Amino acid sequence: MFDRLDDLLRRFEEIMNELAEPGVTDNQQHFRQLMKEQSDLTPLVEAYREYKKCRQDAEDSLAMLEEESDEDMREMLKEELSASRKRIEELENELKILLLPKDPNDDKNVIVEIRAGAGGDEAALFAAEIYRMYVHYAETKRWKVETLEMEEIGIGGMKSVTFMLSGQGAYSIMKYESGVHRVQRVPETESGGRIHTSTITVAVMPEAEEVDVQIDEKDIRIDVCRSSGAGGQCVNTTDSAVRLTHIPTGIVIYSQTEKSQIQNRAKAYALLRTKLYDLEQQKAHDAEAELRKSQVGTGDRSEKIRTYNFPQGRVTDHRINLTLYKLDKIMNGDIQEIVDACIAADQAAKLLKMGEN
Repeated sequence: MFDRLDDLLRRFEEIMNELAEPGVTDNQQHFRQLMKEQSDLTPLVEAYREYKKCRQDAEDSLAMLEEESDEDMREMLKEELSASRKRIEELENELKILLLPKDPNDDKNVIVEIRAGAGGDEAALFAAEIYRMYVHYAETKRWKVETLEMEEIGIGGMKSVTFMLSGQGAYSIMKYESGVHRVQRVPETESGGRIHTSTITVAVMPEAEEVDVQIDEKDIRIDVCRSSGAGGQCVNTTDSAVRLTHIPTGIVIYSQTEKSQIQNRAKAYALLRTKLYDLEQQKAHDAEAELRKSQVGTGDRSEKIRTYNFPQGRVTDHRINLTLYKLDKIMNGDIQEIVDACIAADQAAKLLKMGEN
């Protein structure tokens, strides 16, 4: 581990020297690559430098302790030695986590797709609530929210909604939300007061850029039509809505959120790229069954990950056996505690697997 850390420290110093050279910004692409590599390495380098300092402090305290005869000074040195050793242990664990292989998609924006599952209108109402939960959470992270597709029902629910979250590390956080979310409560439409169980599915996909996916125009059928709202009411009097059909996969993208056909077309292509990229990602996940077992539910969309029980005011994440009795706050976007617990469990599983190897 320490040989690798020394190599990374040397690489960091090389990058800093290169960034200090005149004319480094002449090649903007290379400059951006250097800045990204510097940003990625900084937390690890800072932790390693502190680790080396703590090791040196511990050695100095131990050497002084062997020579010191004054009891008060010896007591002080013992305290310093104990503090240094405790911090060394903490930093070793931190460095192991920082050395874990990074998901190449972690820094990407995400496209989130929520679909109502079992439960009819109640599932559609819950889909709308989960959508609002994520929007509120995104606001706390200062992420930009952009709705791409939405199919609403008359009572305020959503059969489906697709939206993009743009911001630092969006995928690294949101990927743990992918799966089946279950709600248990008495529906507003239920006169008998019985508790019903409904489900929705959440798919979290890293935004694909043009370099990630090449789309052959011969594989695309493009249809334009007029945008329409709920109940078929006309929203736009021009042919601004765009429907893309990817013939090899059968994926259909419909975009009508913008007034301009050009903007809707751009959004539709962005969503199609992401879905095709996600398709490849899912194939890779399926081929790496052992890897998926070491992850906290970031690959299997059919996995039931969470239950929201309204009568008891609790939310349970089944992957990590976490139950919180603050459902109102969670539905209002306060999901950070769940996210942090998922990340910690994922890291622990990966560290265990790394130790076995």
